[in-house]
Amino acid sequence: MGTTASTQRRTGGRPVRRLAGVAVAVALSLVAAPGIAAAAPTNPSDAEIGAAQQQTQTAAQQVEAITAALSAAQASVDSAREQSAIALDTYQGKQADYEAAQVAADAATATAEAAARDLEAARAAIATFARQSYQQGSTSPTLEALTTADGPAQMLERAALLEAAGAHHGDVVVQVTAAEEAARTAEEQARAALTQAEALKQDAADALAIAEQYESSARAQAASLADQQAAVQQQLAQAQQSLQGLQAARAEAEQFATEQAAAAEAARVAAAQRAAAAPPRAAPQAPAQSGPAGPARAAGSSNSSAVETAIAAARRQLGVIYSWGGGSTRGPSMGWGIDAGIVGFDCSGLTRYAYAQAGIPIARNSSAQYLSLPRVSRADLQRGDLVFWATDTSSPATIHHVALYLGNGRILEAPQSGSRIRETSMRWGGFIGGARPSA
Repeated sequence: MGTTASTQRRTGGRPVRRLAGVAVAVALSLVAAPGIAAAAPTNPSDAEIGAAQQQTQTAAQQVEAITAALSAAQASVDSAREQSAIALDTYQGKQADYEAAQVAADAATATAEAAARDLEAARAAIATFARQSYQQGSTSPTLEALTTADGPAQMLERAALLEAAGAHHGDVVVQVTAAEEAARTAEEQARAALTQAEALKQDAADALAIAEQYESSARAQAASLADQQAAVQQQLAQAQQSLQGLQAARAEAEQFATEQAAAAEAARVAAAQRAAAAPPRAAPQAPAQSGPAGPARAAGSSNSSAVETAIAAARRQLGVIYSWGGGSTRGPSMGWGIDAGIVGFDCSGLTRYAYAQAGIPIARNSSAQYLSLPRVSRADLQRGDLVFWATDTSSPATIHHVALYLGNGRILEAPQSGSRIRETSMRWGGFIGGARPSA
């Protein structure tokens, strides 16, 4: 592309400027002396007309060449956008996994804290037992209690009480041991859950960074293509303008010559027929009248089924800007990464929102929507189905876009970053299949 542009500058710039100068000279000559009889318009030479025609043809060929090159480059832009959408979808899935893992980690932490409290209570019971034993002068008061009994009956009663007390103390020791084990296990589980959550969070951040990189590349390529297209179109327009100016100058010069010849002939006839009456003046023609404009046609209506509710909800968002990662079940939301600060929808955010208004919950990201909903083939597509595109139609992992099928070969979609929600024709290239949230 760079070689073509430089060639255009080497071969195309000077003729355009030269021909533009000729056109200016022609224009100046036309206004320098008013009146047909004062001076004849300058008639461009055949060489000048031929040079302008050649320059226009050359510019048109260059436009055709750069357009072909741009078409090939557009495939690279489209591929970058597809990879961006897949990476964004992966991020959304990882983010959902991280949120679930964080909930599990919070629950494990709460369990660990409860186990720690149980352990403290058991240790307090041990401390109470030790303190009472110290105050009694022995950690085993059984012998003293039996030897100070007043008789056999009191001795048997004390023996039964001491046996029960000993069993209680044994239970306290068992409780402490169990509480220590529960606390240790809960703490290990909490640490493991937190570690898993942090790993998933990092995976999500990595996926988001990759998606941002792809999207930035796609935007940069698209901007470069637009600049190149504008440059060659401007060059062609300049060449065409120069040619048209020269052709107009020649037409005016030829018309002037014709008028002068007609005037000379009229003067000759007038001299030969001095006695003849002047010819009658032609009556002016009335201007043509334009007819009235026809009436506008009225729009149709819709029904109130769940599918129509979802479609109506999506249609209410027509014109809303695409926001990378945007959209909730309640409406447009703030985007992520490269579209941070932009409130709108991405493709799967729009479809999830639409069906949420019909009371049908579906997954957040496009690949999860495809995998979790009943499948529909191309032949069985119905109004309200979701339609999906992938870079590899045999692999759902490469799904990069989802839209709402309206029937009759029409879809409603949030296309890509920088665009707005729209209705458009169905595209079958890269179509992997459909799914039916309303089934």
